Amino acid sequence: MFGYVVLNKPEIKFKDFDMYRSFYCGLCRELRERYGISGQITLSYDMTFVILLLSALYEPPTRKGTTRCIVHPVRKQTVRKNAITEYGADMNIFLTYYKCKDDWNDEKKILSLAYGKLLESKEKKSEQQWKKKIDVIISCLNELSEMEQKGETDIDRVSGCFGRIMAEIFAYREDVWEPTLRRMGFYLGKFIYLMDAYDDVEYDVKKGNYNPFAKDYIIKGFDDRIKNMLLLMMAETCREFEKLPIIKYADILRNILYSGVWCRFESISRKRREEREKEDV
Repeated sequence: MFGYVVLNKPEIKFKDFDMYRSFYCGLCRELRERYGISGQITLSYDMTFVILLLSALYEPPTRKGTTRCIVHPVRKQTVRKNAITEYGADMNIFLTYYKCKDDWNDEKKILSLAYGKLLESKEKKSEQQWKKKIDVIISCLNELSEMEQKGETDIDRVSGCFGRIMAEIFAYREDVWEPTLRRMGFYLGKFIYLMDAYDDVEYDVKKGNYNPFAKDYIIKGFDDRIKNMLLLMMAETCREFEKLPIIKYADILRNILYSGVWCRFESISRKRREEREKEDV
């Protein structure tokens, strides 16, 4: 859905990469089994991270198996699934459905409208399963939509709204770890929102879409300013993560939090530098 919470693949051990991929494939299969091919397309790295984090914390019984798929037709892929995989699949469907609605309302994207229609009945199933949680998320989504329509310039307020959405998703149970998970989700959600706005700012300005950085991106030092914002968000995210008693999958999670999340930022900033250099020449 966003694709910012990813592995830094060159820096991870082969065994850890295989473990991560088994959870990723597990989410893929869960989406296919529960929601069909249209649900399977919603597969995301961001939700894989949530599943891996909660699985590491709560250590639910996890089933291991193998499967074939269109992407890997020759070699069977290892798959790991548990109750949290089911939760992640439901949340993935719900968020993708509302992302499609948002794309249609903002940009009148026909593909988003059509795909949203395909997911509509599936989203209802997800909503019934987690009604209390989804009511909170819908409220935050509506608030976020109102702020974007009004052209809200308070970046902390806008990103904080999406942070509350991620906080709700991270809070899998009402227990002793809930406050820490909520804070971690909140700051990671802000990071994702800011990164997405940074990534899309030039496209949004060209299309006339809302973007909190629309007036700032041409100012000298913009990239450094955004990086400092993102560093603050990830510092708080990692601070909360280190409070959790996680041993399993810890190396994978740290690879993502301390390194992987910066891969996209470096790619975007490098591309912009190269484009500016070409313009100067």
